[in-house]
Amino acid sequence: MNIKEIIVVEGRDDTAKIRQAVEADTIETNGSAIDNIILKQIQHAKAKRGVIIFTDPDYPGERIRQIIDKAVPGCKHAFLTRDKARAKHSNKSLGIEHASIAAIQQSLQDVYELKDLEESEITREDLITYGLIGSPQASYRRDRLGELLQIGHTNGKQLLKRLTMFQITKDQFEQSINQVLQEEKDDN
Repeated sequence: MNIKEIIVVEGRDDTAKIRQAVEADTIETNGSAIDNIILKQIQHAKAKRGVIIFTDPDYPGERIRQIIDKAVPGCKHAFLTRDKARAKHSNKSLGIEHASIAAIQQSLQDVYELKDLEESEITREDLITYGLIGSPQASYRRDRLGELLQIGHTNGKQLLKRLTMFQITKDQFEQSINQVLQEEKDDN
């Protein structure tokens, strides 16, 4: 699989793993110490070939994603779930470099382009109704919903924004959250 866009990753281990999965060029941010030189490279890459931001599903990865998105709007985004980014023999190691080739390929096929929407079809009340915020199962449900919709891990505050940015329709949202609720029911 050949990727036209340049993929922005955190470090060289991520680059090595990406190159095992697809033919692509990368820009490495060298972790969260992203500077203006890197941001200018990303801006140039976006103008020439397009950019896919593909960072680890953790706080530093989200922070890098936000810094880049603010400085270089219009980039595409690829996400890995925490489960798919976890090292096989460790609960602590988390990152793109630990993901399977198949998981990386799937994430790079399911990229999103962020759009600004004036108003989402999905409301905060919907999130409360489905127990995505303010319930004991909220964290698990958000993680599973993020996995099904390929929008990544979110906290309660980020979820509505992410659903809006990725133009998730009310129908897509309801189908996915109903699947999550059915899985919970089947497990009990």
